[in-house]
Amino acid sequence: MIQRTLIRSLRNATRQPQPLRLTRATQNTPLTASRSAAPSATQQLAGRRWYSQEAEAKKDETAAEQADAQGLGDKATSQASKADDPLQKDLEAKNKEVVELTDRVKRSIAEYRNLQEQTKREVQAARDFALQRFAKDLLDSVDNLDRALANVPTEKLTEENKDLVNLHSGLKMTEDILMSTLKRHGMERFDPAESSDKFDPNKMEATFQAPQQGKEDGTVFYTQQKGFTLNGRVLRAAKVGVVQNS
Repeated sequence: MIQRTLIRSLRNATRQPQPLRLTRATQNTPLTASRSAAPSATQQLAGRRWYSQEAEAKKDETAAEQADAQGLGDKATSQASKADDPLQKDLEAKNKEVVELTDRVKRSIAEYRNLQEQTKREVQAARDFALQRFAKDLLDSVDNLDRALANVPTEKLTEENKDLVNLHSGLKMTEDILMSTLKRHGMERFDPAESSDKFDPNKMEATFQAPQQGKEDGTVFYTQQKGFTLNGRVLRAAKVGVVQNS
C-alpha cells in the first residue's frame, strides 16, 4: 500500500507542468502568490507518508489490543477450566492436607525434644539432691562434733592431758573423714568469717550487727553457725555477725 502511494506521488511530481492560463481576473495577481498558495509535490508526498504511518500505527495498536484481549480471555478460560476440573481440586486439597500434616509432625517433634530435655534436667536434679533430706539430718551431728572440738582450749592440749589430746585427735580425724565423705557427695561447709567475706543475703543470715575498728561496713566478722551447700545449692544459710561502724 505504501509503495503504490509513493509511486503515484513520484509520477505526479515528474509530469511536466501545464502552462498557466491567466484570466482577466487573475492577470493582475502576482505569480509568486499563486505558486505559494498551491502545495508542492514534496509537501503532498510528506503529508501522505505521515497519514500512512499514522494509519499503520493505529492498525498495530488495534492488533495489540486484540491480542491482549484474546490472551486475557484465554487465561480466564484456562482458570475457569482449572477451577471446574475435579482433579485440580483434589490436588489442591491433598497439598493442603500435606502441609497441615507436616506442620503437626514438626510440632510433635519439637514437643518431644523439649520433653526429653526437661526429663534430663529433672533426673539430674533428682540425682544431685537425692541426699538433701539425709544431709539435713546430718547437720546437727556435724555441728555438735564441731562444737566439741571448738570447746577444748588449746592450752590444755599438752602432755599432761594425754587422754584429752588423744580424744581431741580422734574427734578431729572423725570430723575430717566425715567432711571428706560429704564433699564427695556434693555437700560442703563454709565459714564466711574465716575469709572476711562480704555479707551475701543468698548464702548468709545476719543475726546481729556491731562496730569493728579497721573493718569495712557489711563485712562478716563472726560466724555463729556455719553454712552448708549441696551441689552449689544452699542447704543451710550461715548465721553471721556483720560490721556496722556508721
